[in-house]
Amino acid sequence: QVQLVESGGGLVQPGGSLRLSCAASGIIFSIYAMGWYRQAPGQQRELVAGITTGGYTNYADSVRGRFAISRDIAKKTLYLQMNSLKPEDTAVYYCTRGSYSGTDYFPGVWGQGTQVTVSS
Repeated sequence: QVQLVESGGGLVQPGGSLRLSCAASGIIFSIYAMGWYRQAPGQQRELVAGITTGGYTNYADSVRGRFAISRDIAKKTLYLQMNSLKPEDTAVYYCTRGSYSGTDYFPGVWGQGTQVTVSS
């Protein structure tokens, strides 16, 4: 059974940083693309960042240059380093296992989410 468990969310002031982690179990981590989505209140879920098995990454325009996605295959863990956080980054962040078609990422399995709140 595939499980994705996120951690690292919380309350942070504008301009601050957080690192989200996603521990994967029940999958051969190295053969899957992974990604982070987020959903703010009243809004649709949006792709924040994705990473292929080969290390190719893509980002939403709103986070490019501030966020960085990475993976540790030995630890079966996905990360999202978030810097220069803004109030509009406030959302529930979800870890996903998925696949790429060209440069488009498609999620398949979802974690339960972790809340990130950016506020002074």
